[in-house]
Amino acid sequence: MKVTLERSALLKSLGHVHRVVERRNTIPILSNVLLSASGDGLQLKATDLDLEVTETTPADVGQKGATTLPAHTLYEIVRKLPDGAQVSLEAGDNGQLQLRSGRSRFNLQSLPEGDFPDLAAGELTHAFKITASELKRLIDKTQFAISSEETRYYLNGVFMHVAEVEGQAFLRAVATDGHRLARLETPAPAGAVGMPGIIVPRKAVAEAQKLIEDPDAEISVELSSTKIRFGIGPVMLTTKLIDGSFPDYARVIPTQNDKFLTVERRDFAEAVDRVSTISSERGRAVKLAVAEGKLVLSVTNPDSGSAVEELEVDYDGAPLEIGFNARYLLDIAGQLDSDTALFKMNDSGSPTIIMDRDGASALYVLMPMRV
Repeated sequence: MKVTLERSALLKSLGHVHRVVERRNTIPILSNVLLSASGDGLQLKATDLDLEVTETTPADVGQKGATTLPAHTLYEIVRKLPDGAQVSLEAGDNGQLQLRSGRSRFNLQSLPEGDFPDLAAGELTHAFKITASELKRLIDKTQFAISSEETRYYLNGVFMHVAEVEGQAFLRAVATDGHRLARLETPAPAGAVGMPGIIVPRKAVAEAQKLIEDPDAEISVELSSTKIRFGIGPVMLTTKLIDGSFPDYARVIPTQNDKFLTVERRDFAEAVDRVSTISSERGRAVKLAVAEGKLVLSVTNPDSGSAVEELEVDYDGAPLEIGFNARYLLDIAGQLDSDTALFKMNDSGSPTIIMDRDGASALYVLMPMRV
């Protein structure tokens, strides 16, 4: 193999694929990136056996071939080369590859390309296209609620499925960790109707989010009940899906909440942030005492004191006191788009719905805490 290409092009592609490679691997080949030179391009591929990212970048191919190199080492070398440099890669017969750029020479130990695993996608039964901005929004607005509890592995991702609402099909993304739930929907793209409900793992969700650079681009999505593939420009991200059943989330979205509280989102978030300074423990509850026209936020910590702040709000229901995890309140407030947040509440022991007042497509459910 012999190939020459721009340092910036190689660095960009390595930046996309090397993140998949785990820093510590018991299988040496999984620490490597597969380089395949053919036609007029160089394809880079990395995998952790669950997730695979490939990208082809333009290159001057002098001799076709393939080899594998340590992904993080190669990335660091290319990153430290000067801007505008040309990089030449040439594989020898001694199991090494020589990287040349200007006056720099590196001889890197390679492993045979035949040992590199292939995450065969099999037949992908459904395909559709979605704008990058819509896919990014589905991910951005829900991924914070993904559970990190490994025992409930079926909550370790974003559940995507098509739901019908009043005769119209919507592509929904849902995530929950048992304490909070995030749900966002967008009109279902052509081809998505009939797709199986799938759980996209946390790592794949995070990688897709990082790979979306142009919000106006169109992303191709192909999926089956076991795998999903995203085509994001020149990058192909393929991942196994979580093999499990996502819970019936509709059952935890309350339908009887009749106490409506409207508050300025930024003022509310800043007030929660201020009073929660008193709480030393992670997850300390902040109490919301709501009455006609006002909301009192308070935190009491036996070790450091107490904090109280009052806000003017729009509320004309019966007085209510309810406690929430301050961190969760801030997370949800940060996801809302409009200036005004709407809380739909029932009582101090029931889950609360939080959403934009103007009826945006995002809905959040938050379980209360005892205060």
